[in-house]
This record gives sequence, C-alpha cells and structure tokens, in this order.
Amino acid sequence: MDMDMEPNTSNNMQPQTCLEIAMEVHRVVPPPHKTTLKKLQTRLKETFFPDDPLRQFKGQPTGKKWILAAQYVFPILQWGPNYSLKLFKSDIVSGLTIASLAIPQGISYAKLASLPPIVGLYSSFVPPLVYAVLGSSRDLAVGPVSIASLILGSMLTQEVSPANDPALFLQLAFTTTFFAGVFQASLGFLRLGFIIDFLSKATLIGFMAGAAIIVSLQQLKSLLGITHFTKKMGLVPVLSSVFHNIKEWSWQTILMGFCFLVFLLVARHVSMRRPKLFWVSAGAPLVSVILSTLLVFAFKAQKHGISIIGKLQEGLNPPSWNMLQFHGSHLGLSIKTGLVTGIISLTEGIAVGRTFAALKNYKVDGNKEMMAIGVMNMVGSSTSCYVTTGAFSRSAVNHNAGAKTAVSNLVMSITVMVTLLFLMPLFQYTPNVVLGAIIVSAVVGLIDIPAAYQIWKIDKFDFLVMLCAFFGVIFISVQDGLAIAVGISIFKILMQITRPKTVMLGNIPGTDIYRDVQHYKESMKIPGFLILSVEAPINFANSTYLNERILRWIEDYEAEEYLKKQSGLRFVILDMSAVSAIDTSGISLFKELKKAVEKKGAELVLVNPLGEVMEKLQKSDEAGDFTRPDCLFLTVGEAIAMLSATIKGQSSNYVV
Repeated sequence: MDMDMEPNTSNNMQPQTCLEIAMEVHRVVPPPHKTTLKKLQTRLKETFFPDDPLRQFKGQPTGKKWILAAQYVFPILQWGPNYSLKLFKSDIVSGLTIASLAIPQGISYAKLASLPPIVGLYSSFVPPLVYAVLGSSRDLAVGPVSIASLILGSMLTQEVSPANDPALFLQLAFTTTFFAGVFQASLGFLRLGFIIDFLSKATLIGFMAGAAIIVSLQQLKSLLGITHFTKKMGLVPVLSSVFHNIKEWSWQTILMGFCFLVFLLVARHVSMRRPKLFWVSAGAPLVSVILSTLLVFAFKAQKHGISIIGKLQEGLNPPSWNMLQFHGSHLGLSIKTGLVTGIISLTEGIAVGRTFAALKNYKVDGNKEMMAIGVMNMVGSSTSCYVTTGAFSRSAVNHNAGAKTAVSNLVMSITVMVTLLFLMPLFQYTPNVVLGAIIVSAVVGLIDIPAAYQIWKIDKFDFLVMLCAFFGVIFISVQDGLAIAVGISIFKILMQITRPKTVMLGNIPGTDIYRDVQHYKESMKIPGFLILSVEAPINFANSTYLNERILRWIEDYEAEEYLKKQSGLRFVILDMSAVSAIDTSGISLFKELKKAVEKKGAELVLVNPLGEVMEKLQKSDEAGDFTRPDCLFLTVGEAIAMLSATIKGQSSNYVV
C-alpha cells in the first residue's frame, strides 16, 4: 500500500510531516560482560548490604580497622570518648523526665500483659542499659510498650490463665521474650530487615488504631471497678461483659478514674499544642500516681470499692534464665508469640528511631538497631523482663527534653533502680483505676486520623488495607487482624507483579517524546504503529498475561483502524525502559509475540532493553531476530523515524 497519503485530520493521528524529522540513530549495545559469580556477588550485596557497611574499612590500617569494628558493634565507643559535661546536663534532665513517665507506664503495661506490676519496672531497668551500649539512636527511650504488652498477654492467655497458673504464665512470658530477641537479632545479623517492610504504613496505622481501642476497652475493668471481666479481646465480648456486670460498677472508682483521665488528656493536649511544655504530659502520669496513692491512703479508699496494686517486691531484677522453657507442650505458643511480638516491637522501635533521627539530621542503622533490640530482649528474658522496644511516647518526651545521647537511657535506668531498691512500698496503695487511665491516655495518640485521611486521599486500596487491619483487630483478634492486613498487602504486591500495567504511547506534537495517550490527551497516535510500554519486570508470573494483553491491544488497534479505514498495522513497538528484569519465560514471551505479530503482517520492535534484559535477549537470540538493527532501538523516537523512512522508501520503490 502507498504510504504517501494525505495527512489525516483526526486529532489522534500524527501529521505525516512530523515523521520526516531527521534523527541520528544510536546503536543499542549489550552491557559489559560479567561472570556468573560476579553477578551473584552484586545481587547478594544489594540484597543484604545495600548500605555497604564495609566501605569505612577500605584503605585503613589494621589497628584502625579493629577500632572501627569495635565502634560498629558498640556505638557507645563512637560517641563516648567525646562526651562532655554539657551533654550530660541535657541528658540528665531528659533521663529524669522520661523516668517519671516510665515508672507509672511500666507498672501499667505489665498489668496490660497480665504480668505482675513489678515486671514492668524490671523491664525499665535492664533493657535501657543494654540499649545504651548497643543502640545507635540518640533519642530512643526503651521500655515496655502498650501494643506488645497487649499482644503478649492476649496470645498467652488463650492457653494459660495468669490467675490459675501465674508461675507458668510468667515462664512463658520470659520464654516468649527470649524468642522475640533471637528473632530480632537474627534479622539484623543476617541482614534480613526488609522482612519488616511487609508491614506497610497503612497496615500499621490501622493496626495501631484498632489495638488502641482494644487496649482502651480492656481498661474499662479498672475504670469501672468490675471484678468479673471477660478474658477475650474483641469489641463485642468486652462490651457485653461491661453491660452484663453493671451491678459491679463502683461509683467511687468511676469518679476517680474520670477525674484523672481528664487530667491526663488535658496535660497531653497542652503539650501537643505547646511542645515547650513537654514536661506537663511527661510528669502528669507520675503526678497522678502520687496524688491517687495519697488519696487512697488518706481516705482508706481500698475499703470503699477501689482496688489497689498491693505490696510490691523490693530489690533489683532476680535472674530468670532458669525459668526459660525450651520444651513441653507450650513451646510452640512461646515461639509464635515471640515471633509476632518481635516483629511488632521491632517495627515500632525502628520507625520511632528513624523519625527522630530525621528531625536531628543523623542516620540510624536499621540492622544495628535490630541486633541491639534483639540482644536487649535476650538479656532481658534472663533478668525477669518481658518484651521491650523504643516507645513513641517516651521517645517524644526524651527528644523534647533535649536528649543528646543514649546516656538519657542510663539516667532513666538508674532512676528506676533507685525506685526498685528504696521506693517500692510507696506504690502499695496506688489504685488500679489510675493505671488504667494512664494506659488510655497513652494509647489515644496511636489513633492517627489525619494519617488515615491522607491515605484515603492518596490510595483507596491502601485505605482498604488499613480498614481490614483496624476492623480485624477490633472484631476478631489482634494477631488475626494483623495477619489479614499483611495478607491483603501481599496480595496487592502479587497483583502488581502478575498483572503489570501496559499503556499505549503517542507522540507529543513538535517533539520526539512519547507518552501515555490516556494521560497526555495532546499526544497523537502514529499511523501504522502500535507503541506499547510495559511497566514492570517480565517473569513467569506475568508472561502469559502480557501475551494475552498485548494481543488484545493489537486486536483493538486493528478494529479501530478498520472502522476509520486507515492504513493497516505495520509495526508493534514495545518500549522496555521500565522492564528492569526478565527470566526465561519472558524471553519465550517475545518469541511467541514475534510469531503472532508476523502472522498479522507486522513486525515486532523492541526499544531500550536494559542491561540484564539486553544480555539475556542476546544470549537467547541465536537467529538474530531481536538484535537486528531494524528490530532494536534506543528510543521510541529513533524507532519511529527510522521505520517511517523505511516505509517511505518501500512505498517509493513500489510506485516506481
């Protein structure tokens, strides 16, 4: 057919004059040769060592390498020699401030995990000491956290009752902490930190909000003074238990709980509105504990329906390595609970550390943090501690209080030590209702409505994932809600892999730029050319779909051309600029497509195959079908110019 037709007046067709632009055609060359061993080395390095931690050792003398290695393992050796009195003044203020928050929170979170309150204080003493030596964050304040406490308590109580068998429950809690630490440290040591990236931001926001509501509902037992309360965590059984036990409600408990909860929430609001008044919310829990304890002691409120903590054991952490259970029928439960609590606490700790590191313009090494938190929990499990990590509320207070180094954790730990040794009798009359109010005021901040609205605006599928995590936690269970959200997120990734996007490209008038015709309305199709862009790696999981989708593009194009009675399809151009990888199934796809396109009287042309793709194409193309100069181009513009000139040349020869 004569291709020298009159320019088409249709808006979606490129005028013929635009095809006559003279253009230099660049040759597509294969990447430099690399041995299989070198490729494997590069791939493993990018997978497990993307931060290249060994680069600091290059070119250094042996002595310096040993010093750098010691500083890498123990970050305290890096900043310790330069520590000054000026830094200590800031750290001691921040350390005492977070201690005032850590003591009441430690007691409260231990009760949330169905553990003796003293274990919460133990967990605020030893872990901060370990983290100060191994951790790389200057702002992270470690200790028990609400979500990990809730998960540990809820998962263990499914099989063991803390009331009927408290000794076994405590043993399982310590064993769970050990396995959580082993898992966390292993992720860091094996450079497998990318695993926690499967907990997307949407998943975490939904999960945290749902967990915050469940934690708050659990505190109704303390806030209302109910003695017979459900052991289940779901919304329905908790509310059912609350309203079926109205006769147990204590007006004295409700009044005290309401007053202190309002006080704590107002203090939190003041500190949020004016960050310089951080000490208001930081000191409010301790003030609440002191005031409520004095009130109970003065009015003998424990005789009027207000339950109290009772006598707490004095002294430092007793060793607990003899309580770790590595055999028996509950070993699977300990491993499973350790895995879940380990992932959640690790994700929270690293996220908090990176948040404050970004504010102060320094970097936190994720893998080192995993090892630090893991070792911290392994040591903690042997010293009567349960799962700990970096808490957002304490870290925010630590940051606002002006912490300069991890010494603030040491100061907090020493303060808790003094409390354990000399001040425990003072907490005997502390009412449980105040501990419930402290927990509610702390977890309210986990409900991030602005972030949820932002997700809704940006990505509706992510919003769906967030809702699944939220409602799963509320109506099913904490761990099942998290599993559902992670499952949906993985399904989304699989859909993106197995159903990659393909778009039709058109020319932007006056340029040699080609863009999506649905996105750029001014772009114009080229008569006789079907230009497609594949926007994903091609592999066995999507090659069949891509084959069917590209053939459907061709059929749609031919149907459109037939209706407009225009020239037939001459070339199918695949822009592979976004195809970063390919496997043998992808190579087979091109061979099948080439045969299918040739049956329709057209040719398949590839544009800009990247290094790995080009190399595999070259190795598989023994007949030279894909690497011929007229089948392989560097840009779409060069392909159109060259092939259009070829068509015109053929048409001129035909006329002659």
